[in-house]
Amino acid sequence: MDIFLQQLINGLVLGSIYALIALGYTMVYGILELINFAHGEITMFGAMVSIALLNILFPGLPLAVTLLLAVSGAMLVCVALGLTVERVAYRPLRRAPRLAALITAIGVSIVLQNVAMLIWGKQYVNFPPVLEVATHDIAGAHITDLQIAIVLLAIVLMGLLLWLVYRTRLGAAMRATAQSPDLASLMGINPNTIIAVTFALGAALAAVAGIMVGAYYGLAHYYMGFMLGLKAFTAAVLGGIGNVAGAMLGGLLLGVIESLGAGYIGTLTGGFLGSHYKDVFAFLVLILVLVLRPSGLLGERTGDRA
Repeated sequence: MDIFLQQLINGLVLGSIYALIALGYTMVYGILELINFAHGEITMFGAMVSIALLNILFPGLPLAVTLLLAVSGAMLVCVALGLTVERVAYRPLRRAPRLAALITAIGVSIVLQNVAMLIWGKQYVNFPPVLEVATHDIAGAHITDLQIAIVLLAIVLMGLLLWLVYRTRLGAAMRATAQSPDLASLMGINPNTIIAVTFALGAALAAVAGIMVGAYYGLAHYYMGFMLGLKAFTAAVLGGIGNVAGAMLGGLLLGVIESLGAGYIGTLTGGFLGSHYKDVFAFLVLILVLVLRPSGLLGERTGDRA
């Protein structure tokens, strides 16, 4: 029972991170019907930039100020990066065939990986030990203050995003643009502005997710965004691509499935497979969803997307 509970806790933490990244995929797809495969690399930049800022600022400044500046700096860099990618790579291709945009997204992903490699090198970058993490016991399982903070912060951010999308004028403009950019423009909405804001929101959430990954694992790498992006995309498809609530649900479910699989795969296979095969479960979920329920658990948003 303690193993199950421990893996459930780990899964909820991972799922919270996947959900934040998946929101970027699903919002962009909801408006443009474009899979932004460079989104994982923006997450990676969030982790790398935050680590660089922490190394510069700590311990010269108080911890709270250091963390605030590092998080804010990473978010600003990622937002600027997301806006640049949208303006330079994706906007000229809005009327182009879908395949052109897809190939461009993959190309942007590779370019960002190489830019990060040139800046930070090929080696793993350690997250500075700025946080003192306490551990708590729950029915034989262990949970740290960092894990609690990750889950709570993810819940707050997802709640704020839902409020923004469904309770504000900006959210209404986003949903109108998702239905028809041309009709939205006739109502006084600038589709270019709304699309840019969508990319900015997704990039900001990706930056926070990248910082969470770096703090949780204690390191970052120029290639880390590739696998994170694929898993977050799987989470978005699982919940229903283009569906904001679906991305959240899909992320949490995928994290739990992956963690439980890693915890029990050795037992189920008699020790033949180890926990390092946990990535198999994410892509097995993707295959099953595409075959059995292509629209996802909550359904793809086709008329009221955001």
